Amino acid sequence: MKSSFLLSTLFCLTLFGISTAQSPTNLKKVEPPFWWAGMKTPELQLLVYGENIADLQPVIDYPGVKIARTIRVKNPNYLFIDLVFAPDVQPGQFEILLQKEGQTHLKHTYKILERENGSAERQGFANADVIYLITPDRFANGNPDNDSVDDLKEGVNRSDPDGRHGGDLRGISDHLDYIQDMGFTGIWINPVLENNQERYSYHGYSTTDFYQIDARFGSNEEYVQLSYKAKAMGIKLIMDMIVNHCGSGHWWMNDLPTDDWLNNQDNFVQTNHRRSTVQDPYASQSDYHGFVDGWFVRTMPDMNAKNTLMANYLIQNAIWWIEYANLGGIRMDTYSYSDKYFLAKWVKRIMKEYPNFNIVGEEWSPNPAIVSYWQKGKINANGYNSPLPSLMDFPIQQAMSRGLNAKEASYDGIVQLYEMLAIDFLYPDPFNLVTFPDNHDMSRFFSQVNEDFGLFKLGVAFILTTRGIPQIYYGTEVLMSNPGTDRHGIIRSDFPGGWHGDKVNSFTGKGLTDQQKQAQTFLKKLLNWRRESPVIHTGKLMQFVPVFGVYVYFRYDNGARVMVLLNKNQEETVLPTERFQEMLAGITSGFDVLSGKKYDVHKELKLPARSPLILELTGD
Repeated sequence: MKSSFLLSTLFCLTLFGISTAQSPTNLKKVEPPFWWAGMKTPELQLLVYGENIADLQPVIDYPGVKIARTIRVKNPNYLFIDLVFAPDVQPGQFEILLQKEGQTHLKHTYKILERENGSAERQGFANADVIYLITPDRFANGNPDNDSVDDLKEGVNRSDPDGRHGGDLRGISDHLDYIQDMGFTGIWINPVLENNQERYSYHGYSTTDFYQIDARFGSNEEYVQLSYKAKAMGIKLIMDMIVNHCGSGHWWMNDLPTDDWLNNQDNFVQTNHRRSTVQDPYASQSDYHGFVDGWFVRTMPDMNAKNTLMANYLIQNAIWWIEYANLGGIRMDTYSYSDKYFLAKWVKRIMKEYPNFNIVGEEWSPNPAIVSYWQKGKINANGYNSPLPSLMDFPIQQAMSRGLNAKEASYDGIVQLYEMLAIDFLYPDPFNLVTFPDNHDMSRFFSQVNEDFGLFKLGVAFILTTRGIPQIYYGTEVLMSNPGTDRHGIIRSDFPGGWHGDKVNSFTGKGLTDQQKQAQTFLKKLLNWRRESPVIHTGKLMQFVPVFGVYVYFRYDNGARVMVLLNKNQEETVLPTERFQEMLAGITSGFDVLSGKKYDVHKELKLPARSPLILELTGD
């Protein structure tokens, strides 16, 4: 990393007021706070906020920078300034003068930075990656001094499951070696932008400043440092973003720019959560707008991205964070809740700047017809063309949870996984879906399978060997659970060992039960094997109809084959292999990736009870 990069980019803005008897007060906000030379889109729209600035005229004198338009809105405390950068504009700084009748009332120093080498060609997360999902407040407390901050409303209270517990960015940075050693190559961190709310602020989904890391997690500088440190260790940083809503404590809420900055701006209306209204050919407009325009909850105002000023603000904010923090991906919360035409524009602008990037959207539906609607390349009946590369694979997650728990029958049980994968024809690119056993919004996977360790291993093995990009929630590796409750504060419990004085330490293994140690070793072995197995990343998949509680599928390419056998039965099962001959032709044996044991795949295979068997096949 260039040593000058952090010094020059960390809110390196200078605000000046030139006082006159009638002059406005100083500027309070200029966003984005800085930009870069050499971006593919030459336009930049600045949001400028200060008392009574609407009658001032911006003036800039800098080679390669022109003011194309100044937009004034109903609120006199805002100006929107459209800039155009020439292709050869040079990094540097210039003054934005705000004048009236030739007299400068305010001026603001703005910076154009040099891009990092290769920034535009950055590679987003892909099939070779496994993503570790972290709720930062609950992972590790690296800096107790920032647990409570005077300027932010909610302080630390570790005894409250729904309160702030003190986990932070330094805690994640301090344990990147653990994450790397486990075999993860990506970290998706739940939102870390400022959430200055009265309560329940730890989860991060009520943003009150889109350009500021919450001080209780750390600083913008620490976030950038975490990203670069992770990248040096082969770990991509994936940012959790929200364009659907902000927090009710956002700085603009008491002084909104326009009458339509928010949906239902003057009268709270909660969303009906009917996501199928987007695709429903018979949907009423009232139901559709009830979904996309309603507020998620009262403390999460719904931003109106149909307003082009808001749309530009959100698009530029995403690009700013990618460039500034060297991101390796975005996870977009509540994806379908925003206006679909804005979403297409948002994705296209990002992918124009970063054609090898990846963005995964959350569309929480068990129906693959609903989820597939949003993926790039899908031909939709209503003509909508989505450019979104990836989706969270909720259909597979729910089929796995149901199938593992159901009693085995011809059309129930583990066959649900087979049947759900058989519907992959709905997706333009099923291999670019993110698969997962659980996440921060649902019961822990160990709880989902009623703390059956065998079923747990079957589910994790499936996620790490099927098509797609796996995601594992922090603590899954040590069987974290939420018995008897689905309360989010319990689901997102503290990672053992992340706080000084914890009696159990999952980072070192101290105090873990034998079963927890087995789970951690199981995941670590499987993750590190997967990391070095290209056939699991990009190989084709062939599956066979499950019979008598055993599900068999293969991953294969021109140079390698892997046979995955999931035995759900509670006893050892003898499996004939004749029906798999189209994949076993030319193969003589298989080596279990977990135990190293050699199997003759042309004889009956003895499958351990409630266990996965993953065989690397060989013709030798």
